[in-house]
Amino acid sequence: MTGRTVAEVESRVSARPALLSYTILTKPGIVVMVLISTLAGMYIAQRGLPSYHLIVWTLVGIAMSTAGAATLNNYIDRDIDSIMRRTSGRPLPSGGVQPYRALALGMALSILSSAVLYNYVNWLSALVSTAAIFNYVVMYTLWSKRTTPLATFIGGVGGATPPVIGYIAVRPELDLTALVLFLIIFAWQHPHFWSLALKYVDEYKAAGVMNLPVKRGVGETKRQIALWSVILAAVSLLPYLTGMTGSMYLTVAAVSGLTFMVMSFWFLFSGRKVAMPLFHYSIVHLPLLFCVMLLDMA
Repeated sequence: MTGRTVAEVESRVSARPALLSYTILTKPGIVVMVLISTLAGMYIAQRGLPSYHLIVWTLVGIAMSTAGAATLNNYIDRDIDSIMRRTSGRPLPSGGVQPYRALALGMALSILSSAVLYNYVNWLSALVSTAAIFNYVVMYTLWSKRTTPLATFIGGVGGATPPVIGYIAVRPELDLTALVLFLIIFAWQHPHFWSLALKYVDEYKAAGVMNLPVKRGVGETKRQIALWSVILAAVSLLPYLTGMTGSMYLTVAAVSGLTFMVMSFWFLFSGRKVAMPLFHYSIVHLPLLFCVMLLDMA
């Protein structure tokens, strides 16, 4: 009895690191952010919360698709992750998970996510979600990430779909509102990513990742950050201009967008090569827009 109890305890203890490794592989922080933006899209489409059944199945499907894509991303990038200091501790380069297991998990989650969305939500949400997985895994991670600075734009297409999927889960049509939600996140991703990429430009260069800071240098990256801060500020006004929201959203979007622009242009004309406050503000800026959008829907 004692021996069996000890064996059970040892088995449970040894299983904990493995479970943690698989959890890390799915990038749970990103999954949570995606689920929040998906739920926001559902709320906007319904002008309130839709049925509990629809919320649950949509979020389950999107959680699985995001986790599956993240796992496949980790599988493909395991060679460069072992070179970069900030990613060398991830489960695959550190040996916490065998590559074939990660591949199987990523494929299973991706396929199941499409099945869940098709059977329990609607065909359009399944189609857009599957396209987003293909965009992120194949077009971005496998094809463009290591070869061209345009990878940010390519990957940004898939990255901007979560609120759109939430929206079409309730209203299965790609209308003007869905386009506005897409454009805001698409525009936001570029200054957000580039401001972080500048900090790790040497690691990206060593790993052979040809993103904008590596290929075009710090100066061009700073100019692009400033340009996209202007584009982001402009598209962030579209919810008001298209009648989605009222004056409260307009005020907050204008003030926060102007703040982001000022920080971006200050960085452009400064002698600094990295601006982490700008990156941190980008993390605040996007959720702020969506929170006020939900509060001030027309």
